[in-house]
Order: sequence, then structure tokens, then C-alpha cells
Amino acid sequence: MTTHHWQAVALSREVTRHPLRVMYDGAPVVLFRAGGRVSALVDRCPHRMVALSGGRVVGDTLECPYHGWRFDAGGACIDIPGHIGDLPRCRVGRYHATEQDGAVFIARDLPDAPPYTHVLTGQSPICRLVKSTAQSRLVDVAENILDATHTHFTHKGLLRGLSAKRHRVTVTVTGGAGWVAASYTGEDRQDGLVSKLLDGARTKTIGRYRHPGIAELEYWGPRGLVLATTFHLRQADTDTVEGIGWLAGPAQGVLGQIKAMAFKPLFNIALAQDRRVLRSAYENARLAGGASPVIGPLDFLRRDITAIIAGELPAAATTPQQYQIAL
Repeated sequence: MTTHHWQAVALSREVTRHPLRVMYDGAPVVLFRAGGRVSALVDRCPHRMVALSGGRVVGDTLECPYHGWRFDAGGACIDIPGHIGDLPRCRVGRYHATEQDGAVFIARDLPDAPPYTHVLTGQSPICRLVKSTAQSRLVDVAENILDATHTHFTHKGLLRGLSAKRHRVTVTVTGGAGWVAASYTGEDRQDGLVSKLLDGARTKTIGRYRHPGIAELEYWGPRGLVLATTFHLRQADTDTVEGIGWLAGPAQGVLGQIKAMAFKPLFNIALAQDRRVLRSAYENARLAGGASPVIGPLDFLRRDITAIIAGELPAAATTPQQYQIAL
């Protein structure tokens, strides 16, 4: 449960004058606009438990589709059609909600700071937003995003694998309270379509996991940060992980716009490839009756991501590690 942290649950453009249902920590939440701002309530009318997201927005209130009870942005019942006299004290549970960089964030308890979105926030980058859903678990999706070694196979030709050549790469794993990161150096260029089209020469790649479910990749070239992909993940329900992602790069005029136009469809292809393998792994794990996956020698972040999700300090926070691999 991530009560004190913002979590991205929807794209801003999805929340219009019509209510939107999302899942958050296994519970249904309804998003709607009241007074120009996004509000978030438990998606359940206290009267007969009907989903409020099936109703409509009336003024700055949300109307239940069953008996027309209306609730304000704070969840208080302000009208029961047909009732004469004082209203009974009745309210719907509410969440704190805010918008940042094109996404809607919610939290149970009000966090101390605005939501973190991506590493280039405040630098006027070129950004593209994506949304994805996978049948999986949070730890598996986060590790998949940050795992470099599967790209030769799952994303063959797209990210790596156009040739059989491998690079000797140094991997440095560091961490702290609520985060762990792996820095890859020694691969001067990824041999795949995305690299050839978009980011060219490479000095380092960084994969990082942040609490409460942020998986981000940074691609650095000789002139600085070339591209950053940041996915805000959440376990929507037992079987589903949902993510809101930012694809961000430094502004480069017309060239930058062309790169952004090309990258998003290629990135969506990679997402579809990942969804397939994650679904296969999840379904087979379920059929295996709880068998645990083997943690291999190249799964540098798996244990630390698991520890962070459990609210524990990752081992890398006290014992940084360095590895040599062929990537």
C-alpha cells in the first residue's frame, strides 16, 4: 500500500466530462472533473454499491446512475432526489488527486511534494506519453523494463541483436532508501533499429527503480542525456500491472520532433513484445502452483526491487556491486 506517495493512474486527456474508472491497489476509483480540477472518489455508491463511474457529472457533482444520489468533489452526499428534509450524513471515500505533465496522480494521504514524472522535468524536453497494461506482477514488469539481457531475444533487431557481436560491459549497481540503479558502460552503441535511427553513440545506460513503482532508463551519449523512458507502474489488481510512461528527450528543433515521431511507434512495438512474454511467464507461474523463478547471475536488480517493494532497504544501499558481462 503506497498511501504517502503519488501514483500515476490515467492520462489527463482521458478524464473529460465523463467519469473514468481506474484500479488502484486492487480497489476501484472514479475520476471526474469538478471545477476544472480532477477529483478521485471510491467508485462505489454507499447506497446500493453501484459503480459511480457508470453515472454522469452534473455541474461539479457526480451522480449515481441507480437512484441519482449526488456527491461533491470531497465525497459528501449533497442531494437525494425525491427526499424532503435534511440529508443523512453520508459520504464516499476520497483520494487526493493532482495533474502533472499530462498525467493524473492520486494518493490516499497527501504527499509532501508534487509528483515526480521524469528526469528531464523542468528542462522543456520533447515528451510523448504512453499507457500500457500487462498481465503480470509489479516486480516482473519493473525488472523486465530494466533488464538489458532479454533485448537480444525478445526485441531482436529492434533494440539489439542485428549482429552476433557482443560488447564487454561493466555493470555498477548502487542503491539507497527506496531506489536501486544499474549503470552499464562499455557498449558504445546498441545494435538495433532504435539505436541506429535515434540515439547513435552511447557512453552509458542507466536503469533505475524508484519506490513506489517507477522504472526508468537513461541513455547517455557523448553530449549528454539522449533519451529517458520513465514508467510509473502500479499493481492495479491481482493479475494486472498498469503503467503510465514518459518518453523524453532534449529539444533538438525539427530533428528532435522527427525523432519523437519515430520513437513512439517503435516503443509501442517493444511494449507489445514485452506484454507477450510477461503474460506467458505469469500464466505458466500460476499453472506451476507457486513455484519460484530462478534468479540468474545476470538478474542484477531482482532482489533489490523485491526488497524495495516490501518496504526494505535494498542490499545495494550498503554493498554496491560491480560485474563484467558480455552484452
